[in-house]
Amino acid sequence: MAQTSKIVATSAEAVAGIADGMTVHVGGWGGIGVPEALIVALAQIGPKNLTISTNNCGMGRPGDVGELFKAGCVAKVFTTFPVHAGATDFRQRLDAGEVELETIPQGTLAERLRVAGAGLGGFFTPTGVGTPIAKDKDTRRFRGRTYILEDPLPGDFALIKATQADPFGNLRFRYATRGFNPVMAMAAKVTVVQAQELVPLGAIAPDDVHLAGVFVDRIYVGGGGA
Repeated sequence: MAQTSKIVATSAEAVAGIADGMTVHVGGWGGIGVPEALIVALAQIGPKNLTISTNNCGMGRPGDVGELFKAGCVAKVFTTFPVHAGATDFRQRLDAGEVELETIPQGTLAERLRVAGAGLGGFFTPTGVGTPIAKDKDTRRFRGRTYILEDPLPGDFALIKATQADPFGNLRFRYATRGFNPVMAMAAKVTVVQAQELVPLGAIAPDDVHLAGVFVDRIYVGGGGA
């Protein structure tokens, strides 16, 4: 079957189909690798009762994930660092009882996404043993040490940002902009990419393809920043 371009013309077209109650992975790590244009487009469409996974809950910057809390789109969030001083929109929703929060260690969040993409049933980790993170989770002993079982974290959509994309969806990220972006893409049914630069097919050397196009469904080209 012939491959066709995955480029879409607008950010609104890129996020079309994200509906009430879906689970959406939102990429980025701190203030880098954040798909700002896609987040803004989704906030404008305004689906409700979303579950999102994200490294943090906003840093007070235009186009960060805080836009989704401000728009009232989020019912639950899986995150590593929810308490940044700039995450005021998230905090207002949380204090009002409108958002459920599950805080997850950063490595555990990344692995829950990875195993979802790999089709695995979960994994055991010592991280969180003896803390509230372990509440109601299965435990096992391996070689004299206690581990807790963590479940996969699949998504309906992933919104990620890449430095370069070719028309078939092969991606290249710049330094730490990889962050959670590749594992989120692999864990989602539909992956939407905001690419800073569109390059011709073959322009990204095979060894420099950080995420293969098989994991990418739509590409919107636009937006600056890291």
